[in-house]
Amino acid sequence: MTQLKAGDAAPPFQAPDQAGRVVRLADYAGGKLLLYFYPKANTGG
Repeated sequence: MTQLKAGDAAPPFQAPDQAGRVVRLADYAGGKLLLYFYPKANTGG
């Protein structure tokens, strides 16, 4: 697994959104995007 540090560029990825549609990082090229990662469900953020 890749360990990212603060300021690193996010690697290309895709994931389903809450409606089940596939969203790709490339869909937001040229815009701003905030990614929030958490280690486990039900933990403080």
